[in-house]
Amino acid sequence: MSKGNDQENTKDPAHRKPSAGDGNKLGTVFWGAGGVIALAALMAIIFPETVENASYEVYDTIARNFNWLFLISVFGFGMFLLFLAISPYGRVKLGSDDSKPEFSFRSWIGMLFSSGLGVGLVFYGVAEPMEHFMIAPFPGGEVETYEAARMAMGYTFFHWGISQWSIFGVAGLAIGYSQYRKNKNGMVSTSLEPLFGKNYNQPSRRLIDILAVIATITGMSTSIGLGILQMDGGLNFAFGLPSGPATQITLTVLIIILFLFSTITGLKRGIKWLSNLNMALALMLTLFVLFMGPFTFIMETFVLGIGDYLRNYVGYSLRTQPYSGDSWVQDWTVFYWAWVIAWSPFIGSFVARVSKGRTIREYVLGILIVPPVLSFLWIAALGGTAMYSDLFNGTNIGEIVLDNQTAALFTMFDQLPMTAITSAIAIILIFTFLVTSADSATFVVAGMTSGNTENPILRLKVLWGLLLGFLTISLILAGGLSSLQAASLLAGLPFTIILILMIFSVSKALRRETNDAMKRRPKKTKLK
Repeated sequence: MSKGNDQENTKDPAHRKPSAGDGNKLGTVFWGAGGVIALAALMAIIFPETVENASYEVYDTIARNFNWLFLISVFGFGMFLLFLAISPYGRVKLGSDDSKPEFSFRSWIGMLFSSGLGVGLVFYGVAEPMEHFMIAPFPGGEVETYEAARMAMGYTFFHWGISQWSIFGVAGLAIGYSQYRKNKNGMVSTSLEPLFGKNYNQPSRRLIDILAVIATITGMSTSIGLGILQMDGGLNFAFGLPSGPATQITLTVLIIILFLFSTITGLKRGIKWLSNLNMALALMLTLFVLFMGPFTFIMETFVLGIGDYLRNYVGYSLRTQPYSGDSWVQDWTVFYWAWVIAWSPFIGSFVARVSKGRTIREYVLGILIVPPVLSFLWIAALGGTAMYSDLFNGTNIGEIVLDNQTAALFTMFDQLPMTAITSAIAIILIFTFLVTSADSATFVVAGMTSGNTENPILRLKVLWGLLLGFLTISLILAGGLSSLQAASLLAGLPFTIILILMIFSVSKALRRETNDAMKRRPKKTKLK
């Protein structure tokens, strides 16, 4: 990028002022988003039955009427990122031309994976393929057969592949390009300036940032809620501890306490250390299941699943059910996409933060290849072992999963040696995934609501952590999984439109890049 462009972005101090505050004061974005979240949590606690019934209505209405929007948008996100990666724009850096990555490749991938949907993968890694094995994704499809097992694994790969990470990728690219290439703040509203102009009105800016914060906290509460429910079920199934609200509230409080300890240590030490721990524990469990389970079956499942995923990618991405009236796509694919979209302001901001100094090509290929492949290996190992057990050993893991999704992972461990040890490690993994995600999310949300996206003040991160815990507990008590799913769809719908606007915004900004920025071939560097 030319020197003139740098000066254009740094000479105007007012242009870099955050719209949410001055980095220390709590402005409109904080009070707007915080007020909505606190009110929703209070309503869920005071009127739990009303909120639970409303959750079913909200989920059904949005999923039925807007499934087409979620599906075509997410497919478009992936195509857009792949185009950028192979185009000359892929050589543009998320930073100045001479900037270097701040984190090593291993730590970078660890933070992407841990702060992404690690906890969701632990929850659904066994539960999803076994549910598809028992209830066919297509009307009249086979169940509990070899062909049903293949379909179940292929569809699960699809749900945890490129599509999810393309959502994160679009948000992270728009925010990272604006923040590190153009030297602006990391607000979602600021990333839309190339589209609307740098002086577009403050009410619109604040509304966009309020929606981003609400979506982030709602998506995060869904993930924490899933993790809490799974830990609660695992402690009951594997160790006989009492299950219910008391255990769930206790676990939430423990997560918030450990999060507070992590957040005090800062990004480079707290989140980085926990992210590396998550990767180590996940790798330990994966290797254990690989070598203690049906190794050949797992690896063949992994290879076949990737082939089926690539073969069906377009068809599954654009699959709706207007003729049959069936709701399977709404219950699975649309929920996943809405959940991930609700996460995208947080993941986007965080991914942008840890990807500073990397080229767009490296950024896109990193997030669209490495985390999905790791996810596929996890699903093949754990889900594949459960599938093998039901197909060839006559177990009933599938039936147990239909009755109680939270017991899926621990039922699978029950078929392997050292059940108590592996179950304990899995519970610790879920716990640390949740702490990492809460730490990362509150870091980002504190920046969004104060304007200091590089180093938000500690008290604001603590405050958002407490609000996050409060909302999670209230949603669990008001209906459990149904309330959590409805909250994700409600938050994901408006932010889908913002993500589409981000694509137009970053496209317009990239077209203004100088030819030198795209023609210059950066020196080859070894991955650290």
